[in-house]
Amino acid sequence: MADTQDIGPQPDKPTLLYPCGEPPASGAACEVAPGVLWIRMPMPFALTHINLWALEDGEGWTIVDTGLQSGETAAAWQALLPGALRNKPVTRVLVTHMHPDHVGMAGWLTRKFQCRLWMTRLEYLTCRTLVADTGRAPPEDGLSFYRTAGWGEDSIERYRARFGSFGKMMHALPDSYRRIHGGETLRIGRHDWTVVVGNGHSPEHACFYCPDLKLLISGDQVLPRISSNVSVFPTEPDADPLTDWMNSLERLKRCVPNDVLVLPAHNEPFKGLHERLDYLADSQNHALRRLQHALREPKRAIDVFTELFSRPIPPEDHGRFNLATGESIAHLNYLLQRGAAKVHTDEQGVKWYSGA
Repeated sequence: MADTQDIGPQPDKPTLLYPCGEPPASGAACEVAPGVLWIRMPMPFALTHINLWALEDGEGWTIVDTGLQSGETAAAWQALLPGALRNKPVTRVLVTHMHPDHVGMAGWLTRKFQCRLWMTRLEYLTCRTLVADTGRAPPEDGLSFYRTAGWGEDSIERYRARFGSFGKMMHALPDSYRRIHGGETLRIGRHDWTVVVGNGHSPEHACFYCPDLKLLISGDQVLPRISSNVSVFPTEPDADPLTDWMNSLERLKRCVPNDVLVLPAHNEPFKGLHERLDYLADSQNHALRRLQHALREPKRAIDVFTELFSRPIPPEDHGRFNLATGESIAHLNYLLQRGAAKVHTDEQGVKWYSGA
């Protein structure tokens, strides 16, 4: 079992450079490299925005990520198309991964311009599966999953009420798509972009690296000011996405040099990729040591929020409470897979974790 002195200090945050200035207003764009436009769309959440990217592609544009389906996003697109995009057609839509803020308007754009959606297979198929939950009653497996984590009945009722909302944040997906693969090279305009796949935050997240322009479109795989959620979900309760995430950080560092300008889905474009990757990995290892130390006494998944997030998260804050639960289970599963923790289920069906 880890001793208090083994936890060590929290890693120092790296000094990153933000060379692109203020973000564009909704419905506008600014150029961050030749033929590469930074677009920002609004979101009605604590995280108030998502960054999209338009890449000049011959006589049109390749769009990377699309924004959440909402009236505000639709209005922003209606301003962009004749404005910053100069009435040039969208020739294809690339989506980094299947979360609604990234893929929500893909169906609208591809139908409007009669162009193809490009995604990795697992992202496309997982998205189709989640959309199919719209209108369904919550499955017993989902209710059981959150009860075993320690949720009370008020939280379970909020889960019932919100279940199936994924598809409400999206236009209908196209019924076909063009599959992209890790390691594949895409020719976009005058430049080649290599697909670098990451895992953990989502099943098969695509990043796009352009050596000529020294750019990396990182989606949610690397963000400069916040860490990406890495969670376990009811559909795969024994999953170990944190191992996938840590391996992906290493892969990005191997595949992409440090001198790129990183174009993330949230916050601002930045330089200092390797420093940020190292910090994310070190922070994750530090959190795991804190968690292992906390498991000197048995705890439920909902009891370790302070160790992982440095603050309690009340059940009334359902969105954060839900994400924190999934991320806590991801950390606990990581320790279980390595024999660094053990778990038992009590008579009420709640799981209690302790140090091995």
